[in-house]
Amino acid sequence: MSEEQKEKKSQPIGYYDKRPEFGKKGPSRIRTHFTRGLSYFLVIAASLLFYFLLLRLGQIGETVNKVIRVLMPVVYGLAIAYILNPVVTFVEHHLCPLLKKKIKKEQRAEKISRSIGIFAGLLLLIFIVVSLCNMIIPELYRSIVGLVYTLPRQITDVIEKINAMHISESTLGILFSNVVTQASESLQTWLRTDLMSQTNTLMSNLTAGVINVVSSLFDVLIGLIISIYVLFSKEKFSSQCKKIIYAVLKPNHANMVLHITQKTNTIFGGFISGKILDSAIIGVLCFAGLSLINMPYTLLVSVIVGVTNVIPFFGPYIGAVPSALLILLDSPRMGIYFIIFILVLQQIDGNIIGPKILGDSTGLSAFWVVFAILLGGGLFGIVGMILGVPTFAVIYYIADMLINHWLEKKNLPTDDVFYGQLSFVDEHGNFIHVETPEGGVQKNSVMETEIKEKTKEVKEVPDELKKDKKEDE
Repeated sequence: MSEEQKEKKSQPIGYYDKRPEFGKKGPSRIRTHFTRGLSYFLVIAASLLFYFLLLRLGQIGETVNKVIRVLMPVVYGLAIAYILNPVVTFVEHHLCPLLKKKIKKEQRAEKISRSIGIFAGLLLLIFIVVSLCNMIIPELYRSIVGLVYTLPRQITDVIEKINAMHISESTLGILFSNVVTQASESLQTWLRTDLMSQTNTLMSNLTAGVINVVSSLFDVLIGLIISIYVLFSKEKFSSQCKKIIYAVLKPNHANMVLHITQKTNTIFGGFISGKILDSAIIGVLCFAGLSLINMPYTLLVSVIVGVTNVIPFFGPYIGAVPSALLILLDSPRMGIYFIIFILVLQQIDGNIIGPKILGDSTGLSAFWVVFAILLGGGLFGIVGMILGVPTFAVIYYIADMLINHWLEKKNLPTDDVFYGQLSFVDEHGNFIHVETPEGGVQKNSVMETEIKEKTKEVKEVPDELKKDKKEDE
């Protein structure tokens, strides 16, 4: 070590040679008052902003609807990607190990398997849509043409049968016969005159409907392209979302959000995939059963029953009502057979097929399922009826998790079994649960017996200590 270095080392270090530390004595008065004033200002500004937002609520709603309409291809793309993801995952899981044995680069094997999986998923989706259209549209056209040609004859036959029953002798019979005759004449007049006069209105509405259908098909086509990009980069999008959540929220809050997200994916994925499989099985069984009894409109009715079965609880009846009316117009006897067959089929679905496939994917009781369907259908129509049950299941899970957390903080049990008719919490916060058996005699619960056993153990410990002390003496 040189002499200059020894001299520098021996020199005393001044106060300003080291960087001073901030925030040791706390914030200053000026900063405290400024922070308080800024808080007041932000509260007042937020209140004014909320007031003006309420005044412009209609315009905000229109803007939001416009943004949603513009982003509908993205919504369609995300929905298609979510539906096709199980197919892509299944293909990757079985194909990727085989490709890795033949291809040295793992990344290339993964990309090839991902591409094949996406292509297989899109082919499956297009095949299902085209098959449904080929089954529904020709049958629907034939049924409409048949109704137009046969309905007047069927009404005339009904009137003749009613007249042949000799019910016109009573006043009620005469009134009923007149009502049926006038109704049939009015219907035939409407089919011949009013229907033709309303052709222009129908054609204009049909043109608008065709334009809307074409626009929706264009959005779906763009959505298919978007779904391909989403499926190719799903891990990257997932990682980015996870990074944003950890950057914005605290670790415990971020973990809670990710847990709820994972639970939501489990509920929605299990419900949607299970319902699609269940509806496909019901459609096939309906087609097989109706074919055996030579039911008219077999293919059309089977498709209607299978598609509407996607809607929980009310779906089978929504599909059965128009199908039964369609068959009743062709053959009343077959219509009655169809109603009996659908009731039997839905019992099989509700008690055997549905529970085997869906299991307890939502965790909701029958009451909450009906509640979710009515609320979702009233707010969002058919989509709300389909997605209302899993959405409400997620809300129910979050509420149940919060309630259990609050009960655990109060040292109270979380199981519903403990909250019977005789259970209560005393003024000291102790939970007392009393079960009432069939004989009507009250007995202490398992929780109380455990508490008594623990208190006995606590009392026995001092006695053992006393014995040890006496032995030592």
